Amino acid sequence: MNENLEYSLGDLAGLLQAELHGDSSILVRGVAGIEQAGAEEITFVANQKYASLARITAAAAVLVEPDFPPLEGIATLRVRNPYLAFSRAVALFYSPPAYPPGIHPTAVIHRSAAIGAGAHISAYVVVGANVIIGEGAVLLPHVVIYEGALIGHRLLAHAHAVIREHCRLGDDVVLGNGAVIGGDGFGFAKDEGRWSKIVQSGVTVLGDAVEVQSNACIDRASIGETVIGRGVKIDNLVQVGHGSRVGEDTLLCAQVGLAGSSKIGQRVILAGQVGVAGHCTVGDDAVATAQSGIPSDVEAKAIVSGYPAMNNRQWLRAVASFARLPELVHQVRALRRAEDRTQE
Repeated sequence: MNENLEYSLGDLAGLLQAELHGDSSILVRGVAGIEQAGAEEITFVANQKYASLARITAAAAVLVEPDFPPLEGIATLRVRNPYLAFSRAVALFYSPPAYPPGIHPTAVIHRSAAIGAGAHISAYVVVGANVIIGEGAVLLPHVVIYEGALIGHRLLAHAHAVIREHCRLGDDVVLGNGAVIGGDGFGFAKDEGRWSKIVQSGVTVLGDAVEVQSNACIDRASIGETVIGRGVKIDNLVQVGHGSRVGEDTLLCAQVGLAGSSKIGQRVILAGQVGVAGHCTVGDDAVATAQSGIPSDVEAKAIVSGYPAMNNRQWLRAVASFARLPELVHQVRALRRAEDRTQE
């Protein structure tokens, strides 16, 4: 946080498009969690289980939903989506690193590469032949871009990110540390007891505003394209298999694995460690809870859990029943013993 920044609550209400209940002149110099916030910080409540903490927080103000009950002695900023408003407040108080235009002398850029105006090229960056990069790119140390890659404006590639040959990226793409775009798909054919590699001749395509976080891998297709739609956010350690397609504004959370030729719809949420079998389709707006295994297609708007993935409510009932299995087994055995005695 930038300690030199400060806003009045009145100013924050305007910037966050919130309705202020409280003293508009109070100065705020930062943001914090509801239990840690002090008298010069704002916080938020987006989950009702934390509502009681809002009454005892030391924060200058709390971001809450419009119908949140009044708080005694604490200002509130009432807004439809407190979590989103809080994220915008964090941005107001944070000063990100500045990357001035320029090329570090240790960078290696092929003479046929074309890089747009305003680029920041850090130490030991490598840009291959016939690469085209739009304006305002930031390539941090040890980023490697293979030949023929086509990249839009305002790419931000953190240290050790790799973009393989002939891949295509839209505007405003963010790559985390160690992200690999267009690595070889896992394709092998059996040849008299040995595995023979299938040439991965396709590419990976990322739409605008895609973010791929640290050490995630989006494999190139064996033929054709692996496609990640506009606005998709991909968490750390995610694996997207060759030839897969992921629809716009989908979230792939940590350690999700998509086998080859998976088809994921728009606005889908796959929580941590979800696995999707090859050639499966997950419909638009579906949700798979953490550690679900998806061996077959999932309908649009479904919420699934467990392995094999099933309706979330059914899975919750099944888990509750599973916990009672020892008791049920004991009861069945007792009934059998009673029946045996009766038959004697």
